[in-house]
Formats: sequence, C-alpha cells, structure tokens
Amino acid sequence: MKATRSRFGAPGFTLIELMIVVSIIGILAAIAIPKFADLIRKSREGKSKGGLGAIRSALTIYYSDMEGTFPSDDLSSLTIAGKYIAAIPKVTAPDYHPETSAVYNNATDGCNMLYTNDRGGWAYWSDDGTMCGAVGPFGTQRERTQGELWVGCVHTDMRGSFWTEY
Repeated sequence: MKATRSRFGAPGFTLIELMIVVSIIGILAAIAIPKFADLIRKSREGKSKGGLGAIRSALTIYYSDMEGTFPSDDLSSLTIAGKYIAAIPKVTAPDYHPETSAVYNNATDGCNMLYTNDRGGWAYWSDDGTMCGAVGPFGTQRERTQGELWVGCVHTDMRGSFWTEY
C-alpha cells in the first residue's frame, strides 16, 4: 500500500487500511489460539505417557534385578538411591485431574477401586493373587496381572483413548 500524505504533510495510512490490517490480525488470532491450547494439552498428555514409560522401564529392570519379584505396593523401592528411577514422575490427565505422583494399588484400594475411583495418579497392580476384571462407567476393563501400571483416570485423551488403557 502506498502511504498517503495527510493535510499536515506527513505520510500515513488511511483508516480503512488500518481497519483491514486489524481485522486480518484478529482472524489469524482466532485461528491460532485454539490450536495453541490443543498443543498445550497434547504436550501434557505426552508428559504423562513419557512418565508411564519411564516407570514401566524401571519396573522391568527391578523385576530382573530381584529375580522375578515386583516392588511393594507404593513403588517407593524404585526410588531408593535413584537406582531405578530418581523419583516417581507426576501424571497429568489434562482437564480432569490435578498433577500428582500418587500411586494407588489393588492391595490397599481393592480390586475395583482402581477402576471406579477415578482419582488420577498412577494405578499399580501389586497383588500376585487372583486377577480381577472390573466394570467401570466406561465399559468392561480387561483383567490385570501383577506388575502392571497404568494411569488412574477413566476419561479419554485427545484421540478418544481411555487413559486406563495406556
């Protein structure tokens, strides 16, 4: 656009030109802001999935070192002297639960409590006794076995997958 001269002799833009620029910026912002919010949620979900993978790896190494024995109910034995993992990572189920590193287990909370309480945090299957499946508000859960770890949230992520199925 060619700058025009005002009656005072200084170059400038017309009011119409300025309004067009402001409206274009507004349209771009209206498109970008929701996408940015989705990226933040997606990164939080990725952080939780990464933490889940880290704990599962530590569980596998612990199981191998202890010759076929899984850790106790709260997974604190994984963090002793940082041998397996420095600290239990925090899990975030965006929009549903606050960030926490709490570990819930079937020995303390009972078989079905892990599925139906929907507290967030980590759910750890520590019992070597009988397996049990559960029916939650979202349908039938598969049976769990000793040493399994998952996210304790019955909601879905951005792709529609249940958090408990990770």
